[in-house]
Amino acid sequence: MILKLVKCKVDIASLPLKQANCLELPLDSCLGALLVLITLTPCGGVSMSDLCVCPLADPSERKQISQRYCLQNSLKDMKDIGILQVKVLKAVDLLAADFSGKSDPFCLLELGNDRLQTHTIYKTLNPEWNKVFTFRVKDVHDALEVTVFDEDGDKPPDFLGKVSIPLLSIRDGQTNCYVLKNKDLEQAFKGVIYLEMDLIYNPVKASIRTFTPREKRFAEDSRKLSKKVFLVTVWNFELYMIPLALLLLFAYNFIEPTKGKAGSTHDSQESTEVDDEEDEDDKETFFSHVNEFILPLVISADISLTNCGASFQESTEVDDEEDEDDKESEKKGIIERIYMVQDIVSTVQNILEEVASFGERIKNTFNWTVPFLSFLACVVLAVATVTLYFVPLRYLVLIWGINKFTKKFRNPYAIDNNELLDFLSRVPSDVQKVQYAELRPCSSQSPLRKKRSGL
Repeated sequence: MILKLVKCKVDIASLPLKQANCLELPLDSCLGALLVLITLTPCGGVSMSDLCVCPLADPSERKQISQRYCLQNSLKDMKDIGILQVKVLKAVDLLAADFSGKSDPFCLLELGNDRLQTHTIYKTLNPEWNKVFTFRVKDVHDALEVTVFDEDGDKPPDFLGKVSIPLLSIRDGQTNCYVLKNKDLEQAFKGVIYLEMDLIYNPVKASIRTFTPREKRFAEDSRKLSKKVFLVTVWNFELYMIPLALLLLFAYNFIEPTKGKAGSTHDSQESTEVDDEEDEDDKETFFSHVNEFILPLVISADISLTNCGASFQESTEVDDEEDEDDKESEKKGIIERIYMVQDIVSTVQNILEEVASFGERIKNTFNWTVPFLSFLACVVLAVATVTLYFVPLRYLVLIWGINKFTKKFRNPYAIDNNELLDFLSRVPSDVQKVQYAELRPCSSQSPLRKKRSGL
């Protein structure tokens, strides 16, 4: 089988902006053509400047930007949710990446698929960049990722720390000190970074955007989700009771004070760490039970493999070369079965982690982990309760069917999605809560955690 790579050329400069262009491109050096659909979208609103040229520092310009995202303009340019301004001030006590005991740090900022970076400051562990970055916000549920690297000439840069900040947790106009974390955003790394952020967005556009698919990252794999919806009806049961019951659950969690909420912020942080450790212990206990069930199979297979090897060695002295080949094939078959069992265990573990993450997102929605999302869910449930109470079900099914079967005619390039799953994808799981948690510069490890680790 011979594979041949072909290519074609596209003149991007001649294509119109913000328009779907269907092109049939002839292939070079062979017969055939490639049919592609290309849409050019300008990357507006992304900029970098010095502190002296700060857009939101000017009162007149800030008023103009705020007017652009006010409630009166909620139906204009639905993709333009808001604007984020980030001041990257400085970093302190970074990791020494060079042999001289210094580093050449620069800072990379990522919001969705937009990336900007600062200049490099050479031979220092306490750089001061003093740069202002402006991003166009497409989804208020995104997280700003700030990564510090060490420039290493022609080689890939060395990692010096990272922090992930959800946009809805930003405190406008305040200079915050963030402890850098490792690549997995789970443990504290060396050094801190000082940032000052301002976020202006339209809440109506942000609410509508919550029920649409998330923007795909360039490095992420596409996942297809099931679109089946099951409707169960019971005698003397009305559909409006479902959103009403969910609203009561939201109200119960909002009114009832949670454990540790009356304490200080330090106590709540320690309780969060304890809960995370308990969840990790539960997961480790579960997977240990799985290993206790699988390991005997693997060990028995290893024992049988050893016995087979011993029998093969004895039979080699007696049998001829043909028998030896048969024994070797049996040995390879046993090894392949062992690998197959290991793959099955890994697949089951990944599925259980996905299911656990889905349950954690539902739990965090009802626990008011992100107040914006929980309040939005209450509004939607209230509207659904009133609609289901006054509008007959057959009318709603008729409207849903008309919308479903005419969607492709109204918008041929529409992406099929599930609004409920899109909403839950914005809710952080317990793992993301740990990643987004802000660490204290003075006490990166709580006394309770130290006590547990000592045990």
